[in-house]
Amino acid sequence: MVNEDPNQQEGDDSSSSGPEDLSVIKVSKRRWAVVLVFSCSSMCNAFQWIQYGSINNIFMNFYGVSAFAIDWLSMCYMLTYIPLLPLSWLLEKFGLRTIALTGSVLNCLGAWVKLGSLKPNLFPVTVLGQVICSVAQVFILGMPSRIASVWFGPNEVSTACSIAVLGNQLGIAIGFLVPPVLVPNIQDRDKLAYHISIMFYIIGGVATLLFILVIIVFKEKPKHPPSRAQSQKPALTSSDALSAIIRLFKNLNFVLLVISYGLNAGALYALCTLLNRMVILHYPGEEVNAGRIGLTIIIAGILGTVITGIWLDKTKTYKETTLVVYIMTLVGMVVYTFTLNLGHLWVVFITTGTMGFFMTGYLPLGFEFAVELTYPEPEAVSASLLNVCPQVFGIMFTISQDQIIGKYGAMPANIFLCVFLTLGVVLTAFIKGDLRRQKVNGKNPKNVSMWELAGQSSEFLALLRMWLHWWGPVELPEWTGFMVAVRPSQLSQTWRPKFAQWVFQHCFSAGLFQALFPLPALLLASLLWSPEDITIVTVC
Repeated sequence: MVNEDPNQQEGDDSSSSGPEDLSVIKVSKRRWAVVLVFSCSSMCNAFQWIQYGSINNIFMNFYGVSAFAIDWLSMCYMLTYIPLLPLSWLLEKFGLRTIALTGSVLNCLGAWVKLGSLKPNLFPVTVLGQVICSVAQVFILGMPSRIASVWFGPNEVSTACSIAVLGNQLGIAIGFLVPPVLVPNIQDRDKLAYHISIMFYIIGGVATLLFILVIIVFKEKPKHPPSRAQSQKPALTSSDALSAIIRLFKNLNFVLLVISYGLNAGALYALCTLLNRMVILHYPGEEVNAGRIGLTIIIAGILGTVITGIWLDKTKTYKETTLVVYIMTLVGMVVYTFTLNLGHLWVVFITTGTMGFFMTGYLPLGFEFAVELTYPEPEAVSASLLNVCPQVFGIMFTISQDQIIGKYGAMPANIFLCVFLTLGVVLTAFIKGDLRRQKVNGKNPKNVSMWELAGQSSEFLALLRMWLHWWGPVELPEWTGFMVAVRPSQLSQTWRPKFAQWVFQHCFSAGLFQALFPLPALLLASLLWSPEDITIVTVC
């Protein structure tokens, strides 16, 4: 029997690489240092992914190669991940510390190799450095959900995963902002080589510093498991990666999530890779603003990442939140598509910022939702499968958009992405919210009948009392969120059965409406059904 500390007090930082003490559940003080160092390491790797694409035209002129060749410096990150996917499963065999060190040293090595490519005829050297960095990414991408599960308690796990993913987003943001500032668009190649060298030296120094921090800070695991789910997992999980993969592919919900996640993240990769070309196509000479637009996308996404992580930790509404964010991503992409050519940069900043808030903010949602759907399977396996799909779609979208831009322009290329994002929304709607990890952690919703809460009375008085209870003292545990549920069997007994049936099917059955607008949902349900047929589903 596990003695769980209900307050989840922080214990001594006696992290070890030996066996965990499963008799006590306690979070480690070191956990925040671990996730922050990893986040910074991921940031450095992500910066190197986009540093060429954000000033595509400048590197194209310096090396004397085509725009498509520069695009491949970004796409090699996606291409490398696919054949090297099995490397990410080494996380289960060798653990967090070994994999973090491997990813960090490769990232550092790739950064210094690029310093040997400061002449126009040395383009193959910069390709080599970028390929080394892309191999580092294989080890890095699968770690966020694993770090969150191993080091953080159930009320922190989504926030921790968001912070881990946030580093990647921040690196992309800096990759959009810094290169246009450090490397101006000048024709003198000697001066251009000097400015490029400054950027390469800075990133090499940062990568070296982060490698040292990984050596010092990273430990394999804490002394005590941080949650009941983590304490039980060693007895539940098979070490056979192939068997885990077979089981995951039999999990229809996970397969749907993999495809929908790949469509969203792949669209983001293509958008970031080709953003410089799209903006300059409509706003010539605006390389710096193109970088700032990319920065806006990612900064807004970072805000979305933090908010969604905190929201998930408090409400556990994984399915509903994922669907809402996906829908808003599609809306943002459509608006961006039809406003890019209006001739007003400030409009582009607003539309891309809105789109980025949801599109980038979706990434940690996918990681955490995958862990919930696949528990107790190894996080490294589910995360690696979740990551491989964006690489495939990212390459496909980037090449397709490149061809469409060349022949038809930016708008048809963006419409192309909108079509696939629409498909992603549909697939997400079919995912069932089977939260396996939450069931183990004992965070099941508590259902309270509106009839019980408001008192047995007429519909009007029940509604009035419910609202008075909600805005005043509520004789329930502290609520961090609530939803409204209705019994389908009572649909025919309402005063407007056809309308009630439509409302139930399109609003209440999926949980989307209640998650977004709980109070209006309560009002609508109260007008259509009797109080005893309405359940207030709370998450404490």
